[in-house]
Amino acid sequence: MKRRARRTNAPRTGAALLVVLALALAGCSGKATEGDGKDSDGAAGGVKTGQGVSDKTISLGVLTDMTGVYASLGKSVTQAQQLWADQTNKAGGICGRTVELTVRDHGYDPQKAVAAYTELEPDVLGFAQFIGSPFVAAVEKRIDGQDKGLVLPQAWSANLLGSPYVRVVGATYDIETVNAIDYLLTNKRITKGDKIGHVYFEGDYGENALVGSEYAAEQAGLTVVEQKIKPTDNDMSAQVAALKKAGVKAVVLSAGPRQAASLVGVAAAGGFNVPIVGNNSAFAPQLLATAAGPALMKDYYIASSTLPIGSAEPAPKKLATEYAAAYPDDVLDNGVVSGWTAASLYGELLKTACENKDLTREGIDKALLGLDAFSTGFGITHDFSDPAAPSTRESVIMKPDSKVPGGLKVVQEARVAEPAQSFTFGG
Repeated sequence: MKRRARRTNAPRTGAALLVVLALALAGCSGKATEGDGKDSDGAAGGVKTGQGVSDKTISLGVLTDMTGVYASLGKSVTQAQQLWADQTNKAGGICGRTVELTVRDHGYDPQKAVAAYTELEPDVLGFAQFIGSPFVAAVEKRIDGQDKGLVLPQAWSANLLGSPYVRVVGATYDIETVNAIDYLLTNKRITKGDKIGHVYFEGDYGENALVGSEYAAEQAGLTVVEQKIKPTDNDMSAQVAALKKAGVKAVVLSAGPRQAASLVGVAAAGGFNVPIVGNNSAFAPQLLATAAGPALMKDYYIASSTLPIGSAEPAPKKLATEYAAAYPDDVLDNGVVSGWTAASLYGELLKTACENKDLTREGIDKALLGLDAFSTGFGITHDFSDPAAPSTRESVIMKPDSKVPGGLKVVQEARVAEPAQSFTFGG
């Protein structure tokens, strides 16, 4: 049976966020004045250029969170992208130009996020990073209607599908959740007739993941017990109590690392011993040094569209070594892989656009639509030929392990569950 994905238009922080975003967008619909050599329609050196490209540089924007709810992720993603840029420039750059990253920390604040996009958009070719699906959604009409610069969000909501300029790198949260639940079914941790809990952030991320759990439950004869939370809810005691009372046999978590530590720790302390699976952003290796560490390593799992940074495969091993050398005081985590993958994708597109003599936003978009087999050696090949689909439906299932760099080890290689393959996306 096929099912269309439910569209959730409300941002993660509800009606208040909508108001703030609307205010931030007011008066921002006009294009900035072109000039300073950054928006020429000329063909310097035989290559057509536009916004963010001069005869010496290619400028890409980075809209990240280094001080908010996803601070650890944002730092890792951004530093990995800077490492990519540094290595690229050391090797001679791209198309005779050095690559420059212009970074803004929005602290997961909606007004700051939209303001930062508005500030940088006229002066960059596109965005190698934009954390926060509600914030990306807030400017998506501008991107599609007039800006048309490629944005690679560090977000995986199916609500972002369909735009030729906002492209999700990896499986969307709904597909990822279907794959995670299938892992539990395949390993006989749950079975037909069981109840499963789902603790999720309100808004795009959590509610898109909920679509996946509801679909997986429908296919497998399960019942979903919902527990909606806010990103500011850090104590999961009430949620654990409710799920334990309901008699659930497993829990899906679509939230952040803080909620993961609380949920798993409280469950273990209360003797609520059920497997818990989380989406890709529901873990940080720093958690393993907390009181929740032993419980996380016992029966907690993460689904992701990439091998972990601690994998022994050549690409992760090489990146881990190079990142540790560049940032010796910082922790390795999967944000490094995610940031590197997005930056490498942009690099591939820049090289193709250069070969096509078109380093404009239009040239980048054409290059992406022609890319149907992209891989950086992290376990999954991505197809970007269809804007209405995620670049993959596969997920790797991982388990926390303090002995592994980055804190995660693979327990199931990349695969797509049968229900995830038949799942359809809708408006």
